[in-house]
Amino acid sequence: MFPQLTPVIKNLLIINIVFYIGSQIVPVAYDYLAVYYPDSPYFKIWQVITHMFMHDKNNISHIFFNMFSLVMFGPMIEQVLGSKRFLNFYMVSGIGAWFLYTAVNGLQLYNATGSFAPLHGMNGNELISLANTGNNEALTYLIPMLGASGAIYGVLLAFAYLFPNIPLQFLFIPVPVKAKYMIGGFILIEIYMSLSRPGDSVAHLAHVGGALFGYLLLKLWKVRKGIY
Repeated sequence: MFPQLTPVIKNLLIINIVFYIGSQIVPVAYDYLAVYYPDSPYFKIWQVITHMFMHDKNNISHIFFNMFSLVMFGPMIEQVLGSKRFLNFYMVSGIGAWFLYTAVNGLQLYNATGSFAPLHGMNGNELISLANTGNNEALTYLIPMLGASGAIYGVLLAFAYLFPNIPLQFLFIPVPVKAKYMIGGFILIEIYMSLSRPGDSVAHLAHVGGALFGYLLLKLWKVRKGIY
């Protein structure tokens, strides 16, 4: 498969695999490279970027399906947008996913406590003590977001945007379905899950954010819709 991969896709694949193997060897990497809520004592500015290359070390399907989607859908998009533009698109989708997820977390904290930073100034041990008592605000500060899924949903959106009528065959659906319907369905499911299961460990809002910012960027660049 490697000779068929475009340059940015190949490099993203390698970087994600290196980060995954490295985090298996050095588990403390999660504390520094996954992204925490901005007011958390564990938050570092570089995490806004590095979280996109981190995946659940105990769930290999997390990285597998993200990289599988990147390899399947990414090369055609990179060929249309060009390598530099595609890399910008991928990064903006990932950062946009983090932004939406964090913004909604902040609003939830504000609604619950009257503050976007209700636990400001607490150190890690104090937050852990609060979390052990069931304090949901402390959990927001302690649980990081990680994974390429937000950027991948931007890639999926771009594929449906550029190639809406290409038939796709999903594993459990016996008939081909046009990309605009299948990928659109995935995004609608993520929207529903984000509304119906807000406490889920899967960051559904990040997936929605990746697709949303990917769409906005395509419109900003005035990329023609559905011409392929």
